Amino acid sequence: MSNKDKIISRVKKMNREMVIVTRHPALDRYLREQFPFLENAPVIPHAGAHKVAGKVVFGVLPLSLAALARAVVVIPLDIPFEMRGKELDLETVREFAGEPELYEVERKI
Repeated sequence: MSNKDKIISRVKKMNREMVIVTRHPALDRYLREQFPFLENAPVIPHAGAHKVAGKVVFGVLPLSLAALARAVVVIPLDIPFEMRGKELDLETVREFAGEPELYEVERKI
């Protein structure tokens, strides 16, 4: 079973609202392509505590917000240095996307 299949199984069992956190249209499209159940998930361009608390978030969050979410699914992008800071198209996201990763962050103190 692939990471993606394990993540799909795990997040569906969580039975929580799922949201996408990104300002990048290509990453939004890639996530929906990889996880079709996100078809109607809202996109949050700027995350805040009340927008992610208790939800399964697909995207990148600061640790303080990730600790409020039920889980965070990240698509690591191994982008060459010279391409960083530029808007990527869907083909480029596909090219540099790694296996999805699932995080459950807990604040200790």
